[in-house]
Amino acid sequence: MDRVAAVDTTSRDDSVDLVRDALDRAGLDASHAVVEVVPGSTSYPAAVRHGLALAAALPTPAGGVDDEWIWLLHDDSNPAPTALAELLAAADAHPDADVLGPKLREWPSLRRLLEVGLTITGTGRRETGLERGEYDQGQHDAVREVLAVNTAGMLVRRRVLESLGGLDEELPIFGNDIDFGWRAALAGHRTLVVPQAVVFHAEAAHRGTRRTPLTGRHTHYQERRAALFTSLANVSSRGLAWQYVRLLVGSLLRVVGFLAVRSVGEALDELAAVLSVHGRPGQVRAARRERAARRRGDPARVRRLLAPAWLPYRHGLDFVTDLASAATNQAADVAERRRIARAAEAGQPGLVTRPERRAAAAAGEDDEDAYLTDTGLVARFFTNPVAVVLVLFGVLALLAGREAFGSITGGALSPVPATAGDWWGLHASTWHPLGTGTDVPAPAYVLAFALAATVLLGHTGAVVSGLMLLAVPVAAWGAWRLLKVVGRLVDPLGLPRWLVVWGALAYALVPVTSGAWAEGRFGTVAVAALLPWAAHAALGFVDPDRDRRWRAAWRTALLLALSAAFVPGVWLFAVLATAVVLGSAAVIAPRLLRERDSWGPPVVAVVATPVLLAPWLVPLLTTGSASGLLLEAGRLTVDQVTFGGLLTGRLNDLGAPWWLGVVLGLLAVVALVPRRTRVPVVICWLVALAAAVVSGVLSHVTLDLPAVSTRPSLGLFVVILQGTSIVAVVLGADAYLRRLADHHPWWQRGLATALALVAAAVPVGGLGWWLTTPDNAMTQEAEQTVPVYMQQSSLTGQEHGVLVLDGSVDDGITYRIRRDDGTTVGEDEILTLADEDADLTSEVRALVSTPTPAVVAALGARGVEYVVLSSPADGRVSALLDATAGLEQASAEDRTTRAWRVDRPLDPAAVDGDGSWWRTALLVLQGIVIVLVLVLAAPTVRQRRERGSDV
Repeated sequence: MDRVAAVDTTSRDDSVDLVRDALDRAGLDASHAVVEVVPGSTSYPAAVRHGLALAAALPTPAGGVDDEWIWLLHDDSNPAPTALAELLAAADAHPDADVLGPKLREWPSLRRLLEVGLTITGTGRRETGLERGEYDQGQHDAVREVLAVNTAGMLVRRRVLESLGGLDEELPIFGNDIDFGWRAALAGHRTLVVPQAVVFHAEAAHRGTRRTPLTGRHTHYQERRAALFTSLANVSSRGLAWQYVRLLVGSLLRVVGFLAVRSVGEALDELAAVLSVHGRPGQVRAARRERAARRRGDPARVRRLLAPAWLPYRHGLDFVTDLASAATNQAADVAERRRIARAAEAGQPGLVTRPERRAAAAAGEDDEDAYLTDTGLVARFFTNPVAVVLVLFGVLALLAGREAFGSITGGALSPVPATAGDWWGLHASTWHPLGTGTDVPAPAYVLAFALAATVLLGHTGAVVSGLMLLAVPVAAWGAWRLLKVVGRLVDPLGLPRWLVVWGALAYALVPVTSGAWAEGRFGTVAVAALLPWAAHAALGFVDPDRDRRWRAAWRTALLLALSAAFVPGVWLFAVLATAVVLGSAAVIAPRLLRERDSWGPPVVAVVATPVLLAPWLVPLLTTGSASGLLLEAGRLTVDQVTFGGLLTGRLNDLGAPWWLGVVLGLLAVVALVPRRTRVPVVICWLVALAAAVVSGVLSHVTLDLPAVSTRPSLGLFVVILQGTSIVAVVLGADAYLRRLADHHPWWQRGLATALALVAAAVPVGGLGWWLTTPDNAMTQEAEQTVPVYMQQSSLTGQEHGVLVLDGSVDDGITYRIRRDDGTTVGEDEILTLADEDADLTSEVRALVSTPTPAVVAALGARGVEYVVLSSPADGRVSALLDATAGLEQASAEDRTTRAWRVDRPLDPAAVDGDGSWWRTALLVLQGIVIVLVLVLAAPTVRQRRERGSDV
């Protein structure tokens, strides 16, 4: 080397001293070598230009040089002793070459190949032509022409480097090597890779082991932005339009792909990169003009140096294959953990061999893993009594819930809307043309119903029917999974299968025996089905693996949000429970709370829930409708919960016989006796006590809603009380069975048998009662107050409303306005919380007492076309309306119902209101957050890039 110029971008180590010592040992004094420190924000292209300026100030060798060569090196590269000599020898052998590069091998392994020349695909992917983890065995040692070589070891003629303007400043750290090589090829210069020259490269910036002001924490953003810019700046004019669209659409697909493998950071970096490049077309145009001014080469030769057109599709196939392989491996890992757990339960730690699996299946002991036996799956099913009982229960539950097949209405259930679009519109609208118009937000569960109806091809009735039909089996499945995990936490051997079956079936019937199902209270029914799944997810907070704890946080947040969409009190109770648990942990084990990974997951779960529900929660509070937090989904019903009903788990007189609840309560008391499980049973009792205290307080609270005064909904607390009682009974029974495993007197065995028979009466009696009882609110036919022709007219526009009057002068008259297809599922809560229109109330009062033409005209201005006085019509009111100008008598369904048509202009904008941009922003935020939480809650199928594992 004639001259050496080293530019240090403010290293944090002793790099400057090490370079100076090395130069001293090489005998290069200040007249032949210079080392200078520049700010850390200096880009690599700027550092190269600065180094050239420093080298130019050094004296040239005697006689000068005909053609000066520049050798570029990185601080994390280590050239072999013969690397420069090999490059110069290749330059002499190929005088037409202007750029030469070495073979790069990985540091510190020294054997793995990193690069033997570079090119780029049509999707902007950096392509080396090497297999992943390929070792250097001399298979790529032929000198050949390539599109580009890495700047870590690049040997380039100085005149070529300067004629091309050096490295592009728009590519401060990544991608400038491919861009330079592409520009050199377009200008007619030739680039060769010389594999005989070897440089070892640590790739510190790419691997993230070194952070600089240029890379920050978003390495993928810088790399992807460089790839997009390089492709658009150098592609031919004929292919620019296609490349522009291809990279834009491809990048968006890559965002989806990264989300699918839970790489949220890389997905956001990808999106930011495409916005940075495609959002600044002027920058791309300027780069293309600069390159066009130097274009001298043969386009056909340049195209041959680019990657083949089919290569991106092969990479896409590799990605899909990797994804499927990762998912398969994860499923195998889950099955393996289950097999090991089963072996531990059986007292045989270690792996379960295939002969042992066959033996377990033949003995009827295999209840969970899907092993294939010689007798076949069907025979295995019928020889497994647990499977038979569970399937039989599911069939009987569907038979008992036969009333839910088809269209159901009554109790808390209103008719469903005609299409899924109605639910989507209700969810997205910030102003609802209901009654006189209101800005009260639609209930949060409408989004879930809209999604489900869309999946079911618009069959809205199937959504509600499916919820009522499948809630019991889903609750049984969730309780089964929860009790299995709880059993392993309490007892290393786990719970006996029949205890788990009893607990699952007893809990699954809670929404039925409480009376919530018969009354059509789909909010309580949905929460009863979701709670065991949410509790199962929350148990992941104690998992020793950090990644699983955080995944449990996002899964719990999703399930909490879905549960709170039906019954908002779920979230409030979860906040209370989290505060109590963390407060107790602060007293008992304060060291645990010092680690963010310990307290972070439960806090994130409860904090993320209101964010997921923001389009409903924020407007609910800003419109003064916070009472909705203490209600549940569906038409407003009145709880008949007494102290006895709370103990027996009965919401109303549509529930199962009270003695079933008494039996469960007594069993929960008996569960306190065994010492072995007393601590977890007491915990269950404390949770139940907290629920009882909260429900007791709420039972004395009166909610003064605009239309009526009522009490908060208590269905959630009945479900919690029943659920905790069942868990306590299961844990206590496990202790009894463990004691009986030893040889105990006959009377203790007899007592255990008696208790087992009494316990069996809970699910058996509940299911039998459900199968035989015909009484439920969903079998009652809804009264048709409004004639059919009025209903059809109201469908033609919001201005064709129907004012329905109920009651009499003596008892008081209530009113409501029916629009469109009437009040449907999702609209009850809005009308319940909507503020009363005082002016309309005054107009209705005047209409039934002293009607005038002005009052009738006001009705037309409010978009009321018909007035209906429901049966039995008060004669005094009907006589006044008959004599009122502007009201024409209309036909009704029966003689005791009277109707009139408003013969005044109808205002089509009577119930229109202004939208709210910030509510629309909340909807967009909700969509983004739901996608992110779904991704974060999904299983990990892609390992993140290891930081510092190989340097």
